[in-house]
This record gives sequence, C-alpha cells and structure tokens, in this order.
Amino acid sequence: MQERVFCENLSHLRKEKGVSQRKAASDLLISQALLSHYENGAREPGLAFVCRACDYYGVSADYLLGRTTEQGGAVVTPEILRQLARQMRQIAEQAENYL
Repeated sequence: MQERVFCENLSHLRKEKGVSQRKAASDLLISQALLSHYENGAREPGLAFVCRACDYYGVSADYLLGRTTEQGGAVVTPEILRQLARQMRQIAEQAENYL
C-alpha cells in the first residue's frame, strides 16, 4: 500500500508542477526510464533520490512516502535563515525603541 501511495504521489507532483518525465528526470539527475519505473512502481528509489524529490517538489518525505496528507515539511534553506535573522533584528530594534 505505501509503495503505491509513493508512486501516485511522485507522479501527481510531477504533473502538478507541469513538467514532463524527461524534464523531471533530468532535474532529479536520473534517466527518464528510471523515473518511469519509480512512478509505476516497478522499482524502489534509494534515500538520496527521495531527498532530491522532496526538495524538487517542495514537499516533506512523509508526504511523498504517504505517511501524511500534508505536503509541507520543515525545509530550512539558507535564504529562510537569512529572512528569519532579518526579522529578528527588526523585532529587536523595535523592542529597543520602546525601552
């Protein structure tokens, strides 16, 4: 059951993103044939591919693997950390103005 959910989610995410198998496979650093095998359940991917697919589609591994229906995951990128640091500096400056 879990394998089927993974296959369906992988295929659905690619279609939702509006990219061909060829384009997605190239972006994910695998062959189109291998991506097709993953999408139809003929082969099981390794952890490295699952991580790349999560990053590529912007979803959590739990969603891709069918463990949750929530797509979002806690993906922290350097840009997100920079934005958070800027926001924290702004809050600190505003707090100092009130003291």
